[in-house]
Amino acid sequence: MAPKPRVTRDMIVDASLALIRENGAEALNARNVARRLNCSTQPVLYHFTSMEELRRAVYDRADRFHTEYLLRPGGQRDPLLTIGVNYIRFAVEEPRLFRFLFQSGCARETTIAEMIDSPALSPVLSAMSQGMGTDMEKTQKAFLILALFAHGYASIIANNNLQYDEETVAADLERAFIGAVAAVGQEDNNEKTL
Repeated sequence: MAPKPRVTRDMIVDASLALIRENGAEALNARNVARRLNCSTQPVLYHFTSMEELRRAVYDRADRFHTEYLLRPGGQRDPLLTIGVNYIRFAVEEPRLFRFLFQSGCARETTIAEMIDSPALSPVLSAMSQGMGTDMEKTQKAFLILALFAHGYASIIANNNLQYDEETVAADLERAFIGAVAAVGQEDNNEKTL
């Protein structure tokens, strides 16, 4: 029976994620991961045939963490607004991880439509659909409007270390949400009159 490896694949992904959270995606390399795990680079290169493979595994783990973060209960009166506030709060609390997820070119999706249909987004869209009481198509349309607004807000904060005022953010998101829902509703009304 072969001895159990001291450094596991999960340990490498965890160490890589921590490295990115602390130092940014540019710090991710076999030497830095090995240093963090107090080992040689051999286990890193054994478990991952390339740094791209490791980066993908770390991205997937970070994406799951981000989805869980979005679905945390919050203080907003509307659970849908909580998702938007959590998105922006994530950029405040995890700016390097936010940039890795959304500004590093690591996303697998190549179009907005692919992003909306991503399995990782499914729990968020399901929560929104239930909260809005609408079908998935309308939810996706409203989500896209709100997501682009929230992403702009989050990007500005994450990249410029701006002060975060949650009351202002929540009020702005509420206006954007009301506008998104109205726009989707107006689109339905226009289709019915044609």
